Amino acid sequence: MKSRAYMLIGFFLSILLSLVPFSGNFTIAATPTATAPVPALSFTQGVQKTVLDNGLTVLTKEVHTAPVVSVQVWYKVGSRNEVKGENGISHQLEHLMFKGTTNRPVQFGRLFSALGSQFNAFTSYDETAYFGTVQRDRLEALLTLEADRMKNALINPEQLTSEKRVVISELQGYENSPEYRLNREVMRNAFPNRAYGLPVGGTKADVEKFTVEQVRNYYQKYYSPENATLVITGDFATEPVQKIVQETFGKLSPQAKQDKMPDEASKALDNLFLLTSSSVADASSATPANKKATIVLKQPGSAALLQALYPLPDLNHPDVPAIDVMDAVLTGGRSSRLYQALVESGLASSVGGSAVELIEPGWYEINATAAPGQQLSKIAQVLQESLTKLQEQPISAEELNRAKTQLQASYVLSNQDITSQANLLGYNQTVAGDYHFIEKYLAAIAKVTPAQIQKAAKTYLNPAKQTIGYFEPTQPDGQPGTSNAGSGRTVENFSPGKPVDPAELAKYLPPATSTTDSKKQSLPEEFTLNNGLRVLLLSDRNVPTINLSGQIDAGTEFDGNQKAGLANLTATNLMNGTQTKDALTLAKTLEDKGAGLGFSASREGVNITGEGLSANLPILIQTLADVLKNATFPAEQLELSRQRALTTLKVQLDDPSGLGRRIFQQAIYPENHPFHSFPTEESLKTITRDDLLSFYQTHYRPDTTTIALVGDFDPVKVKALLNQQFGKWEATGKPPIVQVPPVPLPQTSTQLNKVIPGKAEAVTYIGYNGISRKDKRFYAALVLNQILGGDTLASRLGTEVRDRQGLTYGIYSAFAAGINPGPFLIQMQTAPGDAQKAIASTVALLKQLREQGVTEAELNTAKRSITNSYPVDLANPSNVSSIILDNAVLGLSRAEIREFPQQIQAVTMAQMQQVIQDLIKPENLVIVTTGPGETVPKGG
Repeated sequence: MKSRAYMLIGFFLSILLSLVPFSGNFTIAATPTATAPVPALSFTQGVQKTVLDNGLTVLTKEVHTAPVVSVQVWYKVGSRNEVKGENGISHQLEHLMFKGTTNRPVQFGRLFSALGSQFNAFTSYDETAYFGTVQRDRLEALLTLEADRMKNALINPEQLTSEKRVVISELQGYENSPEYRLNREVMRNAFPNRAYGLPVGGTKADVEKFTVEQVRNYYQKYYSPENATLVITGDFATEPVQKIVQETFGKLSPQAKQDKMPDEASKALDNLFLLTSSSVADASSATPANKKATIVLKQPGSAALLQALYPLPDLNHPDVPAIDVMDAVLTGGRSSRLYQALVESGLASSVGGSAVELIEPGWYEINATAAPGQQLSKIAQVLQESLTKLQEQPISAEELNRAKTQLQASYVLSNQDITSQANLLGYNQTVAGDYHFIEKYLAAIAKVTPAQIQKAAKTYLNPAKQTIGYFEPTQPDGQPGTSNAGSGRTVENFSPGKPVDPAELAKYLPPATSTTDSKKQSLPEEFTLNNGLRVLLLSDRNVPTINLSGQIDAGTEFDGNQKAGLANLTATNLMNGTQTKDALTLAKTLEDKGAGLGFSASREGVNITGEGLSANLPILIQTLADVLKNATFPAEQLELSRQRALTTLKVQLDDPSGLGRRIFQQAIYPENHPFHSFPTEESLKTITRDDLLSFYQTHYRPDTTTIALVGDFDPVKVKALLNQQFGKWEATGKPPIVQVPPVPLPQTSTQLNKVIPGKAEAVTYIGYNGISRKDKRFYAALVLNQILGGDTLASRLGTEVRDRQGLTYGIYSAFAAGINPGPFLIQMQTAPGDAQKAIASTVALLKQLREQGVTEAELNTAKRSITNSYPVDLANPSNVSSIILDNAVLGLSRAEIREFPQQIQAVTMAQMQQVIQDLIKPENLVIVTTGPGETVPKGG
């Protein structure tokens, strides 16, 4: 289940948009049942809608909880608007919108980064959207940039040629995924005569043929004020901002009406044809004799996959609320019908569903990954039995209440920040045609009855309307293909261009008003229970939600090679039963309230994540305490989780990113190092229930556990609750520790290549062991990384390897600095034939950095970029809980969350020069490339 799932293709330039909490009162109609109602919330209160003379729709919503604003421009154009031969042109244009304008012929990613914006863009079926979130004093600058590229984008041969290569790199990356390839075939068969049946990102064949004139015409046709919605949310005053909007966007001319009318008439005829030929035909009562044949893909891969698809009506159809509640009943969490029928039975490793409701009639899809040794035909049979039961028998009141609560709560939890709120407004205005849609929708959700769900199941889950596809891997053992390994430097000679001068860039930046005088970040309250459990609390009463982050010192560093996977199996089995509750009861306890709690093992600890509405904080804490103190690790659940872990392992070994990171990590850290171990089929199969119990009893202790809570609560009451639930949890003796020895750099550069059959795109990792978070050089290293590869559009690596040469869709660098030193690494994806050239370019850039250093302007711009975007991080309560936890676990002070910007600003040029000499070692690189076999030149 997804609260509203759509296929989004496009840039993911920042790691994820950081977002800001809502203010105000909300109104969701309460479900008329015994279930506690979701708090009253309003997603549109305070929204003002204006339409400029040129047709631009403007939605503004003041949210004064943080000094941050979000600006989004939604264009009503996506793959739905494409015709044969131009599949992917919407997506190609999205990429070109970052290449500059006639007024600002520079990479817009660099401009956004200089403003400290956390920005992104995506293309979908019905829309293309651009968004950025910044400190409030940069609002006018963002508006100026978005208005500029609405009409003045540079679409010339040079830009198109380089960005075509980038798009093809992106598409080839998708080809690495069996899920993507199966979905493409299922969609083509389900919608053979509709644009929705084509891949949103396009096809390589079409992209290669795009002409400048073709893309420019498409831009001029659809990127026009009357075809767009501008959304502004955050900390601003509406009236002066409306004046700025009028000055920036108001002067843009709409498309000439005579050009527009024929297209609209043509589109109306097309829609009429689609409705009569496809939708109406789909909605008719077909007989089983008309059922489509199963699509079967037999290709290199690891896990067996199933996808079933059923036609649905459009977003505004009155059946949509019942369909979405039906989806929650079927796939909403562990207690859902399909999880119980397929995953808990051991047939599937995972199952999920999504109702895709769009401007035109959409579809419902169900996806399942087979457990090892299970047949897809059996999964399809049990799936159909579950759907038939839903059609024949009304659901229970318990299921109905749970599904409604999950849907309602998901909208509250996913809109704790201003970027998400802007997203919701933009989507509903663009696709539903009315930003008020969300309130009508949730009111309708509250009224859905069992009879309506049964009717929806009968109408839309008819097996005669089903399109079903199987992916049957030809390498079911998940073993990688043959390998070519070699040592030595890359042979290509490459001379990088000069780094972009920030001073040259500055002349294209719109002016920003005075620096935001933000209030000092509140510091968490910290205390320790008598048993040693550390707690950090930060009350935020703006939204009725709770965000919980935690860590237990029970990570994979304790595994060892023989039992690799033990820490993660222990963590994932915590929710499988306690002394008083079985797995299903635990799941229902949380899912009945729309809350979530999860555990996963990372290298240095077990991560705890939890979220819920504030009224359900006691249930969240009680459940957390119960599983940490009283987990029982039932044998049958261990076997199911082992099978899922084996499936996950096969998928990782078949994925160039997953396999590449494993080889890279094991090349850096020797076999006896705690960071060397990764699960293998052998190690997973040898782990016993006694191993889990022993690991749990040894490592799960109050004095190695830290919990951070951010949200709507009374600290006094929370302290009492925590003492009540955790006070009697005891541990004896001292906690175990693991010795992490220092790791020297490799004496020479080493290059390793691993072939995975059936892949289209190569993934490369470059680096060596780095530094810890408490290393005194960390802040200088962070600034250095921002210059080198912190952003795939604004960094040196991005400018050279991606923007100038078009060799990769994305290239990033990072210092993985934890309690102990982790790797410094560069990651990129390339076409197989471009891998060596991209590696040579990257090595040359590292040498340039080492020999020439950075400029004062680069240093200052990088520091501003980091510090200006930091308030955006702090405006999201979920981010804040993670930051507070990380700082505590890493041994930093509570004040670090407030002092971080000052630490960055204090970095000097002398420190930068020293950290370059200490940490940039182009002669000592480990280089790992995984993917197709053609990445290594003959004789190379």
